[in-house]
Amino acid sequence: MPVKPEVLKVTPTARSRLFQVEELKLRFSNGVERTYERLASRGNGAVMIVAVDAQEHVILIREYAGGIEDYTLTLPKGLIDPGETPHIAADRELKEEAGFGANRLHTLKKMTAAPNYMGHRITVIIARDLYPCKLEGDEPEPMEVIRWPLARLDELVLQDEFTEGRAIAALYMTRHFLAVEGQ
Repeated sequence: MPVKPEVLKVTPTARSRLFQVEELKLRFSNGVERTYERLASRGNGAVMIVAVDAQEHVILIREYAGGIEDYTLTLPKGLIDPGETPHIAADRELKEEAGFGANRLHTLKKMTAAPNYMGHRITVIIARDLYPCKLEGDEPEPMEVIRWPLARLDELVLQDEFTEGRAIAALYMTRHFLAVEGQ
């Protein structure tokens, strides 16, 4: 097992309303020193919700994604507010974005997107035993809600507007989890 490098210095280099860029000066166990840049992890993390209804459909949303300047089909997700657990945040975000609450929540996995450059983590949570419940959220416009049969997951990942790698991974892990749980 490699020895983690020694952190010599962390210097903030840029900050926006959402992000902080840091310079990270490291010394590796062989004496080599390097400087990395990263988007620093702030806040309490985030959740991504794989909501599965009684008919084995997943609940997807269509939302505007500023990073790609287009609408995208994805899973409900959002930040964990101060004082919330991941399960409380997942239930709240599902209500705000898709109009459903969940009686059963299961943490599937904590994931990263680009760990070489970002410290952000997202907790994938499976939500089941859904019921209608809408909360007002911070979205600028209502989200379109789409139900997609989990059995047709392979077709979904080929759709042009379904591109988020974390959502794709979450759905395949969910399908496997539900198959194993059902045995």
